[in-house]
Amino acid sequence: MKDLDFLAIGDITTDAFIRIKDAKVHCEINREKCQLCMDFATKIPYESVTVVPAVGNSPNAAVAAARLGLKSGLYSNLGDDENGKSCLASLKKDRVNTDYVAVHAGQPTNYHYVLWYEDERTILIKHEKYDYKLPSLGNPKWIYLSSVGESGASLHDDLAKYLEDKKEIKFAFQPGTFQISLGYERLKKIYERTSVFFCNVEEAKKILKTEETDISRLSAKLKELGPEIVVITDGQKGAYLRYEKEVFFMPPYPDPLPPYDRTGAGDAYASTFVAALALGKGSHPDPRRTSGTARPRPRRTPSSVRTRNARSAALPGTPAC
Repeated sequence: MKDLDFLAIGDITTDAFIRIKDAKVHCEINREKCQLCMDFATKIPYESVTVVPAVGNSPNAAVAAARLGLKSGLYSNLGDDENGKSCLASLKKDRVNTDYVAVHAGQPTNYHYVLWYEDERTILIKHEKYDYKLPSLGNPKWIYLSSVGESGASLHDDLAKYLEDKKEIKFAFQPGTFQISLGYERLKKIYERTSVFFCNVEEAKKILKTEETDISRLSAKLKELGPEIVVITDGQKGAYLRYEKEVFFMPPYPDPLPPYDRTGAGDAYASTFVAALALGKGSHPDPRRTSGTARPRPRRTPSSVRTRNARSAALPGTPAC
């Protein structure tokens, strides 16, 4: 097998989007720390259920990279059930190399439930306990690491050792919930080897164990952990990029329509950012290349990223990836 341009590493799942309407959202000041509230001990109607296979931070990134023209692959773990077969079929349909996907006999594939209310979601997650074993990865140009389950802690040690011996490989890190809970000290070698790091504001505060809200200072502290480039997203406000000693800000791409669903917007932004680098679009990409990709839209496919030609037609005036 020829070496890949882009190899994503992380858990794969099937998402069942449950569209609900009889609910309320209660927030603190400035719409922070919100809670989704529904009646207890009763029957609650829902509008629809949409099942989407082969999703998750890393699968979404692998699909995005493939759609943008890169030779893309995925290392992940799944079961030998029908959900696992659907995930593999979906990846292959999007031309994602599945040679590194491990199929575990007798185990189920991850399955998550997405409570979709208005334009936001709350996800009920469960990571199955797989025996994570890093395969021989060859020499991809980029490796993209994101969410893995609790049983995959040792995977980070194996990956850090592999990257230590492969200094020519560029490395992107978008930590998931478990990786953030592991803490910086446990993943120190991963942070220090990172070429591009992605998180949102709340995740940055958790990683740094701080209540700091100034994004310039947050990005500076994250860069001290090792990453060459730090990208912090701030929801509907936009995204910030720290490169060397400079901080750049990019507001969301203007969309005349109200948001329909924000699920996967962060994945789309991060993966398109890395894809632009892998495609040779400068030493660090123009943030405009990614802001339009991450704008909310209906979730019909594993990734909200279009092909390069379709994206250029849909987003006139933005630099093409």
